[in-house]
Amino acid sequence: MLKEFGILELLPQRPPFIMIDRLCACDWEVTETKLQVREDNLFCEDGVLREPGVVENIAQTCAARIGYLNKINGAEVKVGFIGALRNLVIYDLPKVSETLETRIEVQSEVMSLTLVKATVKCNGCLVAECEMKIAIRD
Repeated sequence: MLKEFGILELLPQRPPFIMIDRLCACDWEVTETKLQVREDNLFCEDGVLREPGVVENIAQTCAARIGYLNKINGAEVKVGFIGALRNLVIYDLPKVSETLETRIEVQSEVMSLTLVKATVKCNGCLVAECEMKIAIRD
């Protein structure tokens, strides 16, 4: 069962740069988050969440995973960085008031590098997918 933490407890980012609302599932392999797109989001333009916002949502889902696993193990939340982005395909841009459902699956972890496969859905339809490599700063 997922232990409850506020999203600000899990992320090193601070408002207005928060791109996830809720951690829905998290273990060593799979993490899922949700984000309701709001008009005041930094990456919203003309009523849609632009591509950088979708990518940052994926990165913050990775950060929430790291933060959650650190917190339940009594460790400090660590800062991560996007090390690489591969095979990014954005099929659609979500509109204001829609909710993104983001899922990352860990493909491999070596030392301070984690490779994930990410999918982002909105209203049950695939919005984006990619592989992302995250580097953790110790």
